[in-house]
Amino acid sequence: MRIASVARALPEHRYDQSDIRRALEVIWADRPSATSRLGTLLENTRVETRHLVMPLERYLEPRTFGQFNDLWIEHAQALGQRALQSALDQVDLQPTDIDAVFAVSVTGIASPSLEARLANRMGLRSDIKRTPIFGLGCVAGAAGIARATDYVKAYPDQIAALVSVELCSLTFQRDDTSVANLISSGLFGDGAAAVLVVGEERAKKLGLKGLQVIDTRSVLYKDTEDVMGWTISERGFDIVLSPSVPAIAREMLAPGVDTFLSDHDMRRDDVSTWVCHPGGPKVLSAMQEGLGLSDHDVRFAWKVLAETGNLSSTSVLLALDEVLRAGSPGVGSRGMLLAMGPAFCSEYVLFEWRE
Repeated sequence: MRIASVARALPEHRYDQSDIRRALEVIWADRPSATSRLGTLLENTRVETRHLVMPLERYLEPRTFGQFNDLWIEHAQALGQRALQSALDQVDLQPTDIDAVFAVSVTGIASPSLEARLANRMGLRSDIKRTPIFGLGCVAGAAGIARATDYVKAYPDQIAALVSVELCSLTFQRDDTSVANLISSGLFGDGAAAVLVVGEERAKKLGLKGLQVIDTRSVLYKDTEDVMGWTISERGFDIVLSPSVPAIAREMLAPGVDTFLSDHDMRRDDVSTWVCHPGGPKVLSAMQEGLGLSDHDVRFAWKVLAETGNLSSTSVLLALDEVLRAGSPGVGSRGMLLAMGPAFCSEYVLFEWRE
């Protein structure tokens, strides 16, 4: 199974963190308990810039859940199409070459679902196999690659596409000044990414190169349902973000990684490339500490966090894109892509650089 291409699509509206802070101070001008903490909280996110689907001033206007979700449907289609078309263009493929499409998001809902709308916009085949996935949150980028890999493992002569679109700004709750929402307002951004995963037989026929997926694994941590996710009500998505997330990342991630690697006669030292989801500075630092990694080992994740913030499922795919842009560390070198998310859970993708 080959990861043949990875592409991104970011909204045109790009803002410095200081610009977003000033907008939030306007929105919460009558909440001094919130505005007094904004500076420190936003600075600690280590986010420098973020992309938003709307001009910043439009977030000052109150909107209902339905209005925000309509905006999600509109912009998710446009960004998803841009990302998927770019992934196809990289390897000279057409929309009709795709046999299956997986769409992941946790920031909006639609029926017909996103990938069905993309099928109509882009001219995907009428026999396209569609799998919309909602609810996996930050782990969905890694899980989406894993599920696409499962598909082409079963159908090695076919091509699967993953489309991730997360418009986190459209979940903004202006009446919520909890610490979790203040952090969320300073951390999350908007964007999309697409990945093409090609079965081995099809890759040989087409002469496609790319990362070879060796194996994937899912790990579910019992009794951690309340750690991360959404509380969904008539006003939309309210963030659930427990302070225990960094501790879970520090303590629970490494044992699963070690077991997974051991099954392939590997240790952490055998991994030359780490592609981690940049969930935030505390979570990323905790992942590093638990796995014994340096800032350099996870430099791609830190770069994505600084330049775009946390884009939920999309972020780990942007980190993978950064890895591919940097080039191969050598044929036969192995890498690990990993993310954590609601449930609480983690997903691992073990890959190898090949010609």
